[in-house]
Amino acid sequence: MLLFVGLGNPTPDSQNNRHNVGFKIIDSINKKFSLSKQKPKFKGLLTTGNIGNKKVYAIKPLTFMNNSGICIRELIEYFKIDAQNVIVFHDDLDIEFGKIKAKFGGSSAGHNGIASIDKFIGKDYSRVRIGIGKPKDNIEVADYVLQNFDEDESLGIEKISDHIVDEISFLVDKKLDLFSSTVNNK
Repeated sequence: MLLFVGLGNPTPDSQNNRHNVGFKIIDSINKKFSLSKQKPKFKGLLTTGNIGNKKVYAIKPLTFMNNSGICIRELIEYFKIDAQNVIVFHDDLDIEFGKIKAKFGGSSAGHNGIASIDKFIGKDYSRVRIGIGKPKDNIEVADYVLQNFDEDESLGIEKISDHIVDEISFLVDKKLDLFSSTVNNK
């Protein structure tokens, strides 16, 4: 079993925020692989289905970004999913807009959603970091991540989502380096 987690904030006005790119990826996965209808469970919106021969759960925590770990811990304890089978999709300021980096473990690098997950399940899970670039014009980081993508960025995120779901088999097989290089070369 695998668990895909998309980080974001659940309010309607947050839907197109940079911080909500993880939710967008989960929506794309749900659509591409016809996962079940989203149901509110474990303090999140949960879907399930199969990708290839793997049973997959996908969730968008409704606990707000800074408390994402609460939702994840409840779910993995209930379904007895090993943290090593968790893959989290999230925004990353330190990566150029549109670039992807997948890795196993590591630090939160100041990302509060990742810090919350680390606190509740440890650091032994995979992360797919989606680059949103750094703020310009002296915009505070907190303000920047809560801003909506502009029109060009929104189109870019749609393409990135498509590339991610097209190459998801590499994630399912835990070939993180191959996944990153393939997605970034599209």
